[in-house]
Amino acid sequence: MTSSRFDLRGKVAIVTGGNGGIGLGMARGLADAGADIAVVGRNEAKSKAAVEDLRQRGVRAIAVATDVTDKAAVEAMVARVAKEFGRIDVLVNNAGMSIRKPPHELELEEWNKVIDTNLTSAFVCSKAAYPALKASGRGKVINIGSMMSIFGASFAPAYAASKGGIVQFTRACANAWAADNIQVNAILPGWIDTDLTRGARQQVTGLHERVLARTPAGRWGHIDDFAGIAVFLASPGSDFVTGTAIPVDGGFSVMG
Repeated sequence: MTSSRFDLRGKVAIVTGGNGGIGLGMARGLADAGADIAVVGRNEAKSKAAVEDLRQRGVRAIAVATDVTDKAAVEAMVARVAKEFGRIDVLVNNAGMSIRKPPHELELEEWNKVIDTNLTSAFVCSKAAYPALKASGRGKVINIGSMMSIFGASFAPAYAASKGGIVQFTRACANAWAADNIQVNAILPGWIDTDLTRGARQQVTGLHERVLARTPAGRWGHIDDFAGIAVFLASPGSDFVTGTAIPVDGGFSVMG
């Protein structure tokens, strides 16, 4: 039986980028705790598959095709979720991408694309969802940062800037919305086995070996490693936790 402290039955969560990778791992965790899920993503086939996966866990789930950098599209998405489910309790800002080039080779258009997708979208989605989160009486926002919120990487200047910005945006929102009983926290994933990092391993020589050497857990993370932290940060169990940035990295960030 699910402890009432971590019971999400009757709650509704929006997960951007929830049709694969870490986003799907978190959506599964939230669904297993009883939350109904709106999967937001641009790949409609992947979203449809994710929705079927989540429905098999006994919850309601819908897919909403949305460009999270488009203000009008995001506002329409939030309105649809609120109409179909009657409420919004949790927002997971997970949508993200990267362009791997050193700063002197990165074009302004590429910089803007990464910043818009990873950082500006979190602002757009959070602002749009705020009224519904406030109305729920106990709103939760979970922003997805990165190890690049902490460390620099020669091949990811825009990505690192966006993920550093996510942490500061999280802290700002946590302060602004505490009076509304909305907790805002960030998760900082380490090196997780996803389509995004598989691309990095192909492009960055020796990355796989360096990650294993520095990770005390001795492995890459799995998307299911994010189910528990998502439930914690979405549940009453974290009602006095806000403005934090929690690494989920197998010890990578504390390796001496």
